[in-house]
Amino acid sequence: MESSKSACHRFLLLLRNLFYVGVTYTLAASIIHLFQNGYIHDRLHPPSDLLDKPAPTPTPGAISRLRPESLVIPQDDFLGKRSHVDTYANFTRLVEVCRGSLTGLEKMRNVYDCLKYLAGQESDYHFIPTTNVPSKSSKDYPAIDKAHRPNNSSIGQCPGPVIPYHTYWTGPATWRVELFIKGYLHTQNLACSRLHLWLDTDAHPFAVPDMMRDPIFAKFLPLVERGDIILKEWKFPFRIPLPKSPENVDPRYIDAIPDPVTGVTVIGDGVIREADGSEWVVLTPRQLTFLPVAVSDAVRFIVLHLWGGLYCDMDILMLRDMRPILLPPEHAFAERWAVHTHPGDYNTAVMSLSANTSLSSYLLRGGVRMGINFHPRIIGRMAWKDGRNEEFAMFETGLFDPIWGEFNWGREGRCSIPCFRDYNAAFMGEVNYVRNSGEWESWDGEQLKEVFPRGRREFAPRGPARLEEREKYDISLDIYPPNNRTMANFFRGAYTYHIHNQWKKHPQPNSWLDVAMKAHDGFLAKKRKNPYGEMWEGPEVGRYERFMEFENF
Repeated sequence: MESSKSACHRFLLLLRNLFYVGVTYTLAASIIHLFQNGYIHDRLHPPSDLLDKPAPTPTPGAISRLRPESLVIPQDDFLGKRSHVDTYANFTRLVEVCRGSLTGLEKMRNVYDCLKYLAGQESDYHFIPTTNVPSKSSKDYPAIDKAHRPNNSSIGQCPGPVIPYHTYWTGPATWRVELFIKGYLHTQNLACSRLHLWLDTDAHPFAVPDMMRDPIFAKFLPLVERGDIILKEWKFPFRIPLPKSPENVDPRYIDAIPDPVTGVTVIGDGVIREADGSEWVVLTPRQLTFLPVAVSDAVRFIVLHLWGGLYCDMDILMLRDMRPILLPPEHAFAERWAVHTHPGDYNTAVMSLSANTSLSSYLLRGGVRMGINFHPRIIGRMAWKDGRNEEFAMFETGLFDPIWGEFNWGREGRCSIPCFRDYNAAFMGEVNYVRNSGEWESWDGEQLKEVFPRGRREFAPRGPARLEEREKYDISLDIYPPNNRTMANFFRGAYTYHIHNQWKKHPQPNSWLDVAMKAHDGFLAKKRKNPYGEMWEGPEVGRYERFMEFENF
C-alpha cells in the first residue's frame, strides 16, 4: 500500500514538473518573439493596415549587417584606359600649371584648378618619347603585345623597366598597412612595379618573420610568393657606397692623403676612399642614436640612393598610376611643404630619386654632414643654398596632398572636391557631419542617380537575411547611413591622398576612407573594376576586418 502511494506521488510530481517546464519554455519563447518582432504570435498580430505603430527596434547589430553599401552605383572605371607603358609626364607642365612662375607662385594656392587640369588634361602633360623609348631600351624586355598577363601565381611580364616602390614600417601590421598595400594594388601597373616593404630590424630583430605570421598581413602572403611585395630588413648601414661624381674635384679630394698602411683616404663629411678607389659614406654607432621619426626621414634618402624609384610614407593612399612621373630619365621630385614660399621647403612623404646618382649622393652626404638630419626642409634648404634644387623638382600639394593648403588656410579660388576643412574629414561618415560638411560646395555636375531614394525609410536586406525575414534596414535609424560618395569624386586627378598620421583612428562606416576600402575589397574579390577599368588578375585577397566600435547598433 505504501509502495503504491509513493509511486502515485512520484507520478504527480513528474506531471507538475513537466507542466512547469512547458510554461517556462512558452514564456521564454514568447518573450524572445516579442523582442524580435514586437508581438507574441502571428495569430495575435493584427493586420498591418489596421495597426498604426512605429517600426520595431532592430536587434543589436542589425543596422550594420543590413546597411546597403551605397545610395548610388559607383563608376569604378572613372580614369579610363591606363596610360601606355612608355608614357612620360612632362614635369615642366605639371609644375607651371599648378604653381605659376618660379618667383610669383601665382597658382600655388589654387588646388581646384590644379586638380581640374590633372584630371582632364592628361593629353597636355603625358607623351610617349620618340627616342630612347623605355620598352626598347633592353633586348630582355618582351614585346608589348607578347608580354605575359598576370595570373594567380605569376605577376606577369613588364615590357619595359620595372620600378621599385618603397615604404617603411615598424611593429605589427595594422589596417593602415593594409590600406597602403591595397591602394597600391588597386592603382599601379603591377607587372611593371615592385613594392618593397622595409621593416625595422634594428628595433625588432625578427620583424620579417613576425610580419609573415601577422594575422592582418597574412592575406598578402600569396602576393609575397607571387613577387608583388618584397619584405626587406631595414638595418641602418654603417657604410653606403657612392658613385664617381663631379664632387671628386673638390679640394678635399685633391689634397687628401691616403693612409700609408691601409690605403684608405679620409675625405671628410664621413666620406672615405678605399685603396681600390671605391668611395663610401661611413657612419659611427654614436651617429645612429636618434628617434624613430628621424629613422624614417633617413630611410627614404638611403633606400632611394641605393635602389632608386619611389618612396611613400605609410600614411599615403595611392589614387592613380604613378608610372608616368617615375619613368622619365630625370624624375627626381618631392612636393612643397604646404604653401610655404621658400624654394627649399620640401616635403618628402612622396619622393623619387634615381639610384646612385650625383644628386642622391649629394643629398645623402648632406644629411650625414648635418648629424644624420634628413628632415626635408633642412635638406631642401641645403640644396637651394648650393644651387642644386633645380635638379630636384618641387611639385605642388595638389598632386600628393590636395588639402594641405586648405588646412593651413592658404587656399585661393574654389575648394577642392570633396571640400575638406581638416584631415579628420576623411574618417567621418556620421549622418549629421555628412549633412553639414559642405563637401560638395564646388560640385557643378549632376548628382549620381540614387538607387535607394532618400525619402524611403526601409530597404529589403542585401543578400541572405541573417535575421527574421521581416526585419529590414531602416535608414532613419542609421547613424552612418549610405550616401553618394564614390572614388570618382575623391580628389580626382591627384596621384595620392596624404592622411597625415592619425594612426589609432578608425574610419566610420561610409566615410571617404571606408568608400576607398570598399572599392579595394570589391576589386580584389574580382567583383569590381579598378579606376582603369581592369579586373583583378591575381589570387583573391581577404577583406578588411570590421571595426567593432561601429558594429553594435
